[in-house]
Amino acid sequence: MAAKKKPKIRVRRVYEEPEPATDGARVLVDRVWPRGLAKEEAALDAWRKEVAPSTELRKWYGHDPDRFDEFAERYRAELATDEGEQAIGDLLETASGAGTLTLLTAVKDPSIGHTRVLAEELKSRA
Repeated sequence: MAAKKKPKIRVRRVYEEPEPATDGARVLVDRVWPRGLAKEEAALDAWRKEVAPSTELRKWYGHDPDRFDEFAERYRAELATDEGEQAIGDLLETASGAGTLTLLTAVKDPSIGHTRVLAEELKSRA
């Protein structure tokens, strides 16, 4: 029996030009639609706002690098809820079908954004 290949998880800004050859399934994982972006331009396969941090957590964090570690801990706690577990399961299913899952976000610096935490969670569960 062949081992199941782990999907590749990528993180990109939704404003970047789509790369059809390498993006695989393109999923927006922000709770709010990105400013100034037409739905046609986004070239999305899905919009999974339920996997994004809660509005309260997002506002508290404010992308302050000094708060990232605590933000990541709080966000992981949100992902551990029933709704979060379901959303992660849906993303993993999408990833396994496509081979590559590109998590899209509008944040300016994804290295301190929720997509970094989400990608780590998905990779640990794949």
